[in-house]
Amino acid sequence: METYAIHKGAMIAPRKARMTMDLIRGKDVQTAQGILNNTNTKAARLILKVLNSAISNAVNNFGAREEDLVISECYINPGQIYKRIKFASRGNVDRRDKRTSHITIKVSDGKVKEEA
Repeated sequence: METYAIHKGAMIAPRKARMTMDLIRGKDVQTAQGILNNTNTKAARLILKVLNSAISNAVNNFGAREEDLVISECYINPGQIYKRIKFASRGNVDRRDKRTSHITIKVSDGKVKEEA
């Protein structure tokens, strides 16, 4: 059974968050939680919340066992870009982009869903 969780509009640049996401790709959820708990970045805190949500979805909605869960898919897509201004020299105005991310994590226990 594969379940997922998504955080849309996370206030972190996708390039920064992907570095942390690469650490947990393909690992089991206990190992991934340990890695994220010991990684001191904003991305790790955001990814950990999404991972815990995906685990809860699998356990509560589909009766999966937490020990069997593995991260089957995880990716970060760029979200909306907030355009802000920054005052520059000689009366100019520069643009400062505030990039956002969509964080998606899918967990699976390797079992196939039974059709009823």
